[in-house]
Amino acid sequence: MSLNATSSSERIHIGFFGKRNAGKSSLVNAVTGQDLAVVSEVAGTTTDPVRKAMELLPLGPVVMIDTPGLDDVGSLGELRVKKTEAILKEVNIAIVVADVAFGLQAEEEELIERLETLKIPYIIAMNKVDLEEGNENEEMPVQAFDRATINENAKPDDAVEGSPEDKSEDRERHIIYVSAMTGYQIPLLKKAIAKLGRNQLTDKKIVGDLLEPGDVVVLVVPIDESAPKGRLILPQQQTIRDILDAGAISIVCRDTELAETLAKLGAKPKLVITDSQAFGKVSKIVPEDVLLTSFSILFARYKGNLETLVNGAKVLDGLQDGDRILMAEGCTHHRQCGDIGSVKIPALIRKTTGKKVEFDLCSGNDFPEDFKDYALVIHCGGCTLTEQMMQNRLRTCAERGVPVTNYGMAIAHMNGILERSMEPFGE
Repeated sequence: MSLNATSSSERIHIGFFGKRNAGKSSLVNAVTGQDLAVVSEVAGTTTDPVRKAMELLPLGPVVMIDTPGLDDVGSLGELRVKKTEAILKEVNIAIVVADVAFGLQAEEEELIERLETLKIPYIIAMNKVDLEEGNENEEMPVQAFDRATINENAKPDDAVEGSPEDKSEDRERHIIYVSAMTGYQIPLLKKAIAKLGRNQLTDKKIVGDLLEPGDVVVLVVPIDESAPKGRLILPQQQTIRDILDAGAISIVCRDTELAETLAKLGAKPKLVITDSQAFGKVSKIVPEDVLLTSFSILFARYKGNLETLVNGAKVLDGLQDGDRILMAEGCTHHRQCGDIGSVKIPALIRKTTGKKVEFDLCSGNDFPEDFKDYALVIHCGGCTLTEQMMQNRLRTCAERGVPVTNYGMAIAHMNGILERSMEPFGE
């Protein structure tokens, strides 16, 4: 990722859903003004979710996602529909695309019910109004549809609001009639998307809200065989930027130079942030009166639920022989010999607990639905995941009664410093 690019996890994710041949791909192209998606008269042209990071004005950085048809058929079709369901867990906004000639059918109604359950804001784009008169061979002029038969409620403010108690009225208030072919009301659709997107933006900080201008923060970044050559990983980049935005001072060093760095400062730093794998070593070097936490814990606070993850870490104390733990990661990196998720944390758990614990691994979008065999889920910091996706994963664990924690909290707990790592947050 370019250092000047907005990371995918920080972009508003907009998914286009609907039946085959509803015009999803054409609508994606119309909204973006680019040929991002392949379009064809053949139903089911889009066989896999297609993502494109871009700037969508007047909103800003977004990820547009074109999905396969909800009514795809056959064994491959079932897999594509499952992929579409998985996309629901990462989007911030859903555009339900329906053919105006048929209205909302069972598949779209089912999808809308799912969106309301997941509390995902949505817009219903009734597409192909240029064919409303039944003339499928001759494009009709745009002005022919500027009349009372077009839903007068389809205004930006109403399209994104509504009471879920009155579903019929609520659905109407979500509808915008459009034509991907002629561009009819595409500006209106973009304006409605922008409003929904702005509602999703927050002023949450990774660490900046804990700092005052001029505060010194030391970031400990171990360099070993698993560190990417020539660059810092995403959470380190984002944390440094957040510190700079707060007017504070960031000092970056390796764990091997931490003691020397602290000695040369002349004054104690406000906070030390360490990579989780160096937690034990760093905690012995940093004075007790200096606040200490990890990148992983900062991102748990930024995207997740601290209390849930702290309670999950304490489950490590009660593990038994034969228990299974799921090690879950948001990214799909090449695993090195000393990988933290597959090697270091499992080894530390076995050593600390003295139990014969088994481990499974998952990464990227591959997050299982069946949790019956797991005593605990230990997740990475989730820097590459949207807050929506991270919250959905935590919700999935809660619904199945499986405790969950993350790398930093698990390591801190096993080093006896979990309570200390919570002090920066007043916990």
